[in-house]
Amino acid sequence: MTSTEPGTVLITGPTRNLGRHATLALAERHADLLLVGRHGPDLTTVAAEARARGARVREIGCDLSRLSDVRAAAATVRDLLAAGTVRPLRALVGNAGAMSVDTRQASADGYEMTFAVNYLAHAQLIGDLLDAFTAPARVVLLGSNTYAANVWRRMLHVPEARWADPVELARPAGGDTSPGMTESGIAYSNAKLAILYYAHELQRHVGAGINVSVFEPGWMPGTALSRGAPEAFQAIGRALGRIPGVSTPQRSGPLLAALAVDEKWSHLRDGAFVVKTKPTEVQPVAHNRDRERRLWAATAELLEQADAAR
Repeated sequence: MTSTEPGTVLITGPTRNLGRHATLALAERHADLLLVGRHGPDLTTVAAEARARGARVREIGCDLSRLSDVRAAAATVRDLLAAGTVRPLRALVGNAGAMSVDTRQASADGYEMTFAVNYLAHAQLIGDLLDAFTAPARVVLLGSNTYAANVWRRMLHVPEARWADPVELARPAGGDTSPGMTESGIAYSNAKLAILYYAHELQRHVGAGINVSVFEPGWMPGTALSRGAPEAFQAIGRALGRIPGVSTPQRSGPLLAALAVDEKWSHLRDGAFVVKTKPTEVQPVAHNRDRERRLWAATAELLEQADAAR
């Protein structure tokens, strides 16, 4: 690690695209890594690649659409730390994400899939590990500028967030007619706005030695995030991804790794929003104390309900 305080970095979603390239960049810094992702050959492969670059790696199988899996992963991390098997936990990178094409699709716990994976899973994981960090430590969440519209997003028909009470956002859509890509995009933007609200509120609840920030990797069309979308939509994304200057996992992955461990970014806190390499002020809608407090309380309710239903 290039931070002055060496330790362990946990990253979710390490197997593909942005997460994979962030993992390999972390490995080149000789970090101890905890890779939290689905069991399978993809996890095994990226772990082997990270070891080949000098990292000490532990694989923790976890389906982030199942909160019981997330709780089990957190328990595994705590056990490893308590036993001294890994070095102190200095950073958690909440990279894993999903964009469900059908907002009627529910997670194993009955929550709308995009909200469940992007937001609730990471809230569960971080909450279970908050007292396991060793300061100075960092929490880096993956954000997106899609929460607010601008000229380019309107031209590309990228929908902005339509905020509602978090309990409503967590509820899968009803009806017999499959919602379209617009509804899917709104759900994704809502989840990313939730991450910004959560980052601000999380900083108010953690100790002084834990800094919270949010990373926006830039627009990366054609990544696995759009898998499940119509093939024509995916083909357009792949074509746009070849335009010079458009962000790619190969370019943005190392930037995410740097935010997690490099001394350059050690001062970031309070949910600071970094677009690739530039700290950026979020839109006014992304700062709302009432929404942030309500999200914190509703998140506790939703996670408790899922735990009680086991």
